[in-house]
Amino acid sequence: QAKYLAQIILVGAQVVGRAFMRALRQEFAASRAAADARGRSERPQSAAASRIIGISLQEAQQILNVSKLNPEEIQKNYDHLFKVNDKSVGGSFYLQSKVVRAKERLDEELRIQAKDQKEKGQRAET
Repeated sequence: QAKYLAQIILVGAQVVGRAFMRALRQEFAASRAAADARGRSERPQSAAASRIIGISLQEAQQILNVSKLNPEEIQKNYDHLFKVNDKSVGGSFYLQSKVVRAKERLDEELRIQAKDQKEKGQRAET
């Protein structure tokens, strides 16, 4: 009887293990497809920045509540959101870190845009 019980447990574990691996593969494929789609919708440098920082440009704009890449508005919203999410005032460290990542992503996008404009200006001179 113990032998049958052990077999039932073993078979059950195998079934659950296979189902878990199948779900994991599906999730990985869906994640890769979403990342590829996001990469196609952005410029190559911008897509690379999204992958490195781990947050898309659109998500960063939503977090900091900015529609245009205005450095003053970004800094103002960042300062406010960072302060209200400080743990010492009952805020959330997780939300505060999302605010920091969003600011980093928008700063990187501003840097990319400035570099693109500089390169266009140099090409126009030659």
